[in-house]
Amino acid sequence: MSRQTAIDTALDYFDTGGFEAELARRVAVRSESQKPEGLPELHRYLDEEMIPAFEEMGFACRKYENPQAGCGPALLATRFESSEYPTVLGYGHGDVIRGLEDQWTKGAGPWVTQRDGDRLYGRGTADNKAQHTINMAAHRAVLETRGRLGFNAKFLVETGEEAGSRGLREIIESHIDDFAADVFIASDGPRAAPDRPTIFLGARGALNFDLVVDLREGGHHSGNWGGLLANPGVVLAHALATIIGRKGEIRIKEWLPPAITKSVRDALKDVTIAGGAAGPEIDLAWGEPGLSPAEQVYAWNSFDVLAFTTGNPQRPVNAIPPRARAHCQIRYVAGTDHANLLSSLRRHLDKEGFPEVVVEPPPPANAGDFIATRTDPEHPWACWVRDSMARSIGGAPAVIPSLGGSICNDLFTDLLGLPAIWVPHSYAACSQHAPNEHILMSVSRSAIEIMSGLYWDLGDGDTPGAAARQA
Repeated sequence: MSRQTAIDTALDYFDTGGFEAELARRVAVRSESQKPEGLPELHRYLDEEMIPAFEEMGFACRKYENPQAGCGPALLATRFESSEYPTVLGYGHGDVIRGLEDQWTKGAGPWVTQRDGDRLYGRGTADNKAQHTINMAAHRAVLETRGRLGFNAKFLVETGEEAGSRGLREIIESHIDDFAADVFIASDGPRAAPDRPTIFLGARGALNFDLVVDLREGGHHSGNWGGLLANPGVVLAHALATIIGRKGEIRIKEWLPPAITKSVRDALKDVTIAGGAAGPEIDLAWGEPGLSPAEQVYAWNSFDVLAFTTGNPQRPVNAIPPRARAHCQIRYVAGTDHANLLSSLRRHLDKEGFPEVVVEPPPPANAGDFIATRTDPEHPWACWVRDSMARSIGGAPAVIPSLGGSICNDLFTDLLGLPAIWVPHSYAACSQHAPNEHILMSVSRSAIEIMSGLYWDLGDGDTPGAAARQA
């Protein structure tokens, strides 16, 4: 009975095809949370895949219906072994983004996994079905080796993350004792680089909104009216130019975060962002001047225009369009005055002479609102997880203060009061949320080794707060 035996057990499951087979079944469930017709599949994912797998490992399962109409359920699997053990809350989401079946050019489409060298294609492989499948398999490997975990495990699987985790806060608030734990350790998102195991200690917040210029009813002939009628597309373009500079720098002072702290700067000193062979080349001159690429993504705020329409781009005509719309997004780190982001935008637009630019909330499916969170890199649990990973990989993992993307991390840090540590198993060029989503099998194999070692170490007794629990 040893740590290495548990790791070898997990690697044997991976190398003999168990991981691919299990993941293929889960990818085949079309659990699209952004489509109303996907709701039965969200239930099926929990009922047919998650509950049997957890019950086989001795977990008690409780399924919670979502209080928000049309939103997917959540599952909490619990294995309690001793009041002297730490309780570790895990997380995964079984829902996926829209399949976009007609846009895939690699693999066999979204609902069938297919290998191509190191890549395994399929919707949900990277986000998030492979990631929680890896962590569940690592739990199983420890149980098979030790006969027990040596810690108390709770594992939350929601089915609405891709739709903004609507209703999850209400579920947790209504059953707060069910989710009580000492630490939150879970997996989602990408590593800083494919070959650099990574820890994320929080997530940037996200706020989506639309900017709209609606000047009149209908289009008017550009020959007869050109030079006489204000063009809403031009007006909106100039308004956007007051918000963000030519090289991506934010121009609204109220949108900027506090100065980057020393602990965050130190954590990011040796972090290099890399998307792998298929990743885009970083535009080093883009963003806030004076910041490294890692600081831009993990310690600063960004503003982006995700879509911009005026007229009919597919079939343009010789007419001045009546309206223009830009779908925009702010990604922001902890410490930003997020409650006043839109009010400061309104003041800015008025000051710059754009009262006709209206700020509107986006459709619910594109809302994507999340609160920024961060656990300090020097927190005892963050240091403990870092040391466990270093033992497995023979070197230091990258420690990232905040995930560049956004997730419902505030439910764990703010609502439940837990230190939150994320160990991601994907990479930045995985095409999540796009056609041709995939994972790298090499990264997945590395991840199952890391997580088996980490869960083994959790049961060894030398964890933060052990003396107090045993008193």
